Amino acid sequence: MMDASVFDERVRAAREASWKNFGRRIRFYVPSFMPYRAEQVKRGFAAFPSISITGNDCALKCKHCQGRLLRTMIAARSADDLLRTFEELHREEAVGCLVSGGCGLDGAVPLEPFVDVIAEAKGKFGLKIVIHTGIVSDDVAEKLGKARVDAVMIDVIGSDETIHEVYGLNRKVEDYDASLAALEREGVPTVPHILVGLHYGKLKGELEALKMAARHRPSAVIVIGLTPLRGTPMEFCSPASPRDVVFVITEARRLMPQTPVALGCARPKGRLRKEMDVLAVHAGVNAIAYPDPRAVEVAQGLSLDYDYSGLCCSQIHEDLAVRWKAEK
Repeated sequence: MMDASVFDERVRAAREASWKNFGRRIRFYVPSFMPYRAEQVKRGFAAFPSISITGNDCALKCKHCQGRLLRTMIAARSADDLLRTFEELHREEAVGCLVSGGCGLDGAVPLEPFVDVIAEAKGKFGLKIVIHTGIVSDDVAEKLGKARVDAVMIDVIGSDETIHEVYGLNRKVEDYDASLAALEREGVPTVPHILVGLHYGKLKGELEALKMAARHRPSAVIVIGLTPLRGTPMEFCSPASPRDVVFVITEARRLMPQTPVALGCARPKGRLRKEMDVLAVHAGVNAIAYPDPRAVEVAQGLSLDYDYSGLCCSQIHEDLAVRWKAEK
């Protein structure tokens, strides 16, 4: 375990680097993926739901999820269903959506039959569309680039052992590196996700995943924490500690000082979330999804400029760019 004084120094250094490069500000994201209540959040935020193109189905049945996260999403299992969903979102004046789904046995979300509809919706309705992928082929990366999607979120794994044992996938770390390279070549805004504690709650490969992400100029990096879900093989695992999660945040800042870093929505609730979120604010994280109220109080105490957004936290790179432009 890292000495407390060393950890505190890492947090301080990360905060100073963040404030130097991005200013004393933080953005809190509350998309309509899940309920969230806070006095400061404006009523009437436009919807930003999540959609699964595979319904509840996922061939991998990874040990930490077993497809359960898909159950909360809108099902659109065909291109026609997806187009109708986009049309409905447009009628309801939604800002946009997350398009996700379960992976096939190759580790990829089967996006190819849907890319033309996604491109059509971008042009016709002006929706912000964020894609959550698995492994990405060169062909799909090219099509996502031509569709001008707003961001691609990709879970990046830095351990072959984790890929095999947790995902049950016959792939290697190099396949995730190749996916990032393909997206980078096509100019797709890429937002790697680093799941801390994916290997049964223990750190294994997270730092390698960060190094991999840093080689491919990501638009932002999102750090999340294992949430043991009922009914999965990891139900009784202890999640990574708040200090472990924030350690990964500080390492992301060290490796990518000018890349926005967010604490994403997938993380434990209750006491662990409160501690994690407060530490993340002290570490200068640029964004937090569904922040614990105590973290907002800490941001106020540090005199940070903060506000709320109904979008997905993957949009932090764009939000910061717009803010900078407005201040010039």
